Amino acid sequence: MNNPKKIQAALISVFDKDGLAPIVQKLHSQGVAIYSTGGTEKFIKEMGIPVIAVESVTGYPSILGGRVKTLHPKIFGGILNRQKNPEDVREMSMFSLPQLDLVIVSLYPFEEAVAENASEVEIIEKIDIGGISLIRAAAKNYEDTVCIASKNEYGELLQLLETQGVETSEDQRKYFARKAFHTSSQYDTAIYNYFNQSESEDSFDTLLKSFDLNKRMPLRYGENPHQKGTFYGNFDAMFDKLHGKELSYNNLLDVDAAVTMMSEFQNEPPTFAILKHNNACGLAQRNTVLEAYEAALAADPVSAFGGILISNSPIDKNAAEAIDQLFCEVVIAPGFEPGALEILKAKKNRILLVLKKYALPEITLRSCLNGTLVQDRDNITDSKEILTYPTNNKPTETELNDLLFASKICKHTKSNTIVLVKNRQLMASGTGQTSRVDALKQAIEKARSFDFNLDGAVMASDAFFPFPDCVEIADKAGIQAVIQPGGSIKDELSIAYCNENEMAMVFTGIRHFKH
Repeated sequence: MNNPKKIQAALISVFDKDGLAPIVQKLHSQGVAIYSTGGTEKFIKEMGIPVIAVESVTGYPSILGGRVKTLHPKIFGGILNRQKNPEDVREMSMFSLPQLDLVIVSLYPFEEAVAENASEVEIIEKIDIGGISLIRAAAKNYEDTVCIASKNEYGELLQLLETQGVETSEDQRKYFARKAFHTSSQYDTAIYNYFNQSESEDSFDTLLKSFDLNKRMPLRYGENPHQKGTFYGNFDAMFDKLHGKELSYNNLLDVDAAVTMMSEFQNEPPTFAILKHNNACGLAQRNTVLEAYEAALAADPVSAFGGILISNSPIDKNAAEAIDQLFCEVVIAPGFEPGALEILKAKKNRILLVLKKYALPEITLRSCLNGTLVQDRDNITDSKEILTYPTNNKPTETELNDLLFASKICKHTKSNTIVLVKNRQLMASGTGQTSRVDALKQAIEKARSFDFNLDGAVMASDAFFPFPDCVEIADKAGIQAVIQPGGSIKDELSIAYCNENEMAMVFTGIRHFKH
């Protein structure tokens, strides 16, 4: 252990006390003197553990409504003194400064106050002064002092205390110092962003602040084993993880695709989707979750192996028994009914996620060249209200419902794409093709390979048809109705073919490219 230091005295001043008690107990059992003030001091006293009031050291009470508590030379001298510096050692003795080897802080929740639309007075009072000063002082003096700057580090500190007692190495102290400066940097940035707001501020700049980049989840690796990967964001705000291994980079991409896809079917009858490589290989809507799952699986039981499963309704025992027969990486649902969870937990690595009520960011980000592309999220869902009907034949009510169902899937499938649907069941899709004709041929071939009868099916396209070849191919396969954006200078050619062959076609006026 390089440059070992023993913790003999700790200053604890925290807003968030969840998880603090076992640390306090461990420090006390190891003979560490504990200094504190305000609510933290009261919390420790109620545990029955001796605590030295900061006021008894400084000679000043907490003043100005609690704005000034720890800001005093005797406290900061105890943190910042260099134990190997003879002059510092002399002054410590001269001014009777307490040696403070460990500082534990969690800051006032400024960002939470802003997010909750608190009043300006309340927000300003959540700007931490003493805490941020303690963090900077302790982190600066990492050669002699351990700095814990967030409740997110409570667990690591407790583990350290349990495995090696109150002695720390310089590498460990420097590690915590690095995390501390990251915490203080993010905190100051949040405050700056709040004060930098104006009515003329660019909407993208405002929306970028909705991304929670303070929380960091290291991943085993990136897209491939030779790539490093990290997730920045508050995963726990969207999900309760009930079971399974750690999520991988690719798992997270698929989960994102699944959640975004299923957002189109909220408050609708039971809908089930199976995704692979960010695209739906099966999706269906039925009267029960079990029926929806079985219909989704039927679309492509081969690709479903190792897929990501998502339901818009709680998963019951019957559905769980069927799902358990399939090897799948992740199962997502708004809940799991009694009995279902025990069945699905039988596979130790299967990841089970409860999707909470959530709001996806209004923008999407993507690295590009030496910068970042930012755009509005595609929040338009095609509906009956926006449709126009250019052909003589109009879709039946059943066909219209299937067309809109197909359009929702199409919106979340890699371009160029064609989606085939019948009776609220994805029959097949052509995904990520350089030619729309190729996407259609791929979809037809795939549907037939799983013995689907395309007579009476409908087709959705993410973009317009520049030529009538796609509607002709679809017609010959048995497809009766088409939904597409329209807008080609040669729309009349596709319309004319549909009229001549009694096909129905509707235009949405909205393109849904997804790259």
